[in-house]
Amino acid sequence: MSDSWTEPQFDRIALLTIDVQADTLDGQPFEIPGTSDALPRIAALCDAFRARSRPLVHVLRLYRPNGSNAELCRRGPLQAGQQFFLAGQPGRLIAPELLPLDAAEPDDDSLLKGRLQALGPAEWYSYKPRWGAFYGSGLEAHLQALGITTVVIAGCNYPNCVRATVYEASARDFRVVAITDGISNFTEHGWAELESIGINILSANDVIAGIDQS
Repeated sequence: MSDSWTEPQFDRIALLTIDVQADTLDGQPFEIPGTSDALPRIAALCDAFRARSRPLVHVLRLYRPNGSNAELCRRGPLQAGQQFFLAGQPGRLIAPELLPLDAAEPDDDSLLKGRLQALGPAEWYSYKPRWGAFYGSGLEAHLQALGITTVVIAGCNYPNCVRATVYEASARDFRVVAITDGISNFTEHGWAELESIGINILSANDVIAGIDQS
């Protein structure tokens, strides 16, 4: 349960979308069940944050074809010829529903060097080399420079990258919100796990109402 130390500060909040990339959607090579179903709520959050000029970061994977920058468990499949989240390929792209109409494609070379890529005055891409969005990236420093205390996390997929990102954010003393209807494979058991460490479990509409009132 949240308290004064963990409750969201809606006036110092940022949205992180995790791995909502073409390859994870229904019918695609790395389909993650539930990700396509969550798109409308994640898109509504993105629209709300963008309209209110609140910071929004789209976190994504970019694998080299030889798998050299992938987790150990994914290097074998990539070296065997499986193709998912490959730099330069359409499957790496963030779902268009989440982006502004004139959004540029990811600049893979720059992102792989650890630089965030601006999409607008308060919107960015960020590459993550491992499960969590903070490990080996410039995300923490970027959010701190913006004065952010609270992160809202939505995307794909709770057991792996979303959960890792939640724990990494909590370990860095960010207040954290996990979106009940905007995370694939997020179950009531997962909610209970996160609530036990002070994570706020809210719906997309709850967060939109919160930023409207801040």
